[in-house]
Amino acid sequence: MKWDGQEQSDNVEDRRDSGGRGGLPIGGRGIGVGTIVVALVAGWIFGINPLTVLGILSGGGGAPSAQVADGPPQAPPANDEQARFVSVVLRSTEQVWTEVFQSGQASYVRPKLVLFRGATATACGTGQSAMGPFYCPGDQQVYLDLGFFDTLKQRLGAPGDFAQAYVIAHEVGHHVQQLLGISEKVEAARRGGSEAQANAMSVRLELQADCFAGVWANRSQQAKQWLEQGDVEEALNAASQIGDDTLQKRSQGQIVPESFTHGSSAQRVSWFKRGMQTGRIADCNTFEAGRV
Repeated sequence: MKWDGQEQSDNVEDRRDSGGRGGLPIGGRGIGVGTIVVALVAGWIFGINPLTVLGILSGGGGAPSAQVADGPPQAPPANDEQARFVSVVLRSTEQVWTEVFQSGQASYVRPKLVLFRGATATACGTGQSAMGPFYCPGDQQVYLDLGFFDTLKQRLGAPGDFAQAYVIAHEVGHHVQQLLGISEKVEAARRGGSEAQANAMSVRLELQADCFAGVWANRSQQAKQWLEQGDVEEALNAASQIGDDTLQKRSQGQIVPESFTHGSSAQRVSWFKRGMQTGRIADCNTFEAGRV
């Protein structure tokens, strides 16, 4: 992926050297590594929001509330190669989605991408590195600990720049869903249904975000011609490695389809490919598809 020298976004905030901004009590409320593992297992296997689990296990009644950040936002240092890569990918998503929204006579509101280390305050509760990258609709920000890219490569078997770009584009896809009002409708439907129905809705939401990531890949390639041989395979492999069935088999040795919240590996690959092949947001309507 020929990204070096490409335009960067100015909408990246660096909290890595500021203690998470807000002085989060990592030890004071009993949030430790064991607690995070429990939260992750609950999220992957049972479809429970890890932020909620962390809140309950650390003594709160729900997800911990975000604290007010201290001081002005800091930009990443200019010589940080990983941060520059993230900024380049984010800028590309901004360009693609601005164009898509403009074609529909709408304005695209850019999400901020926050780099952090360990933990940080969000409008959705305390974000933890162990959760992996995530999007918080409450503040419309994407949160990323760059250490996740090492996990993606070493533990999940998904190396490569374009695999990392896919992960960022997927989270931005959730922002697009928020702007389009899709996330709110899905959350309302989840609240009114059974656990199985809620999980099924979550799967369709996640697969649509995968498809939106594919739309970005298609359009960014048309504009920049920056993909190299093997890049697409990197993204498809990443989508496969973070499928619910693959993660469940790795974590518990068995697959429980009714507890899927993100979709199987085959589903994630299929919907990413669909978006990438057509570049059309209209082809990403997972909610009207008979089978996903």
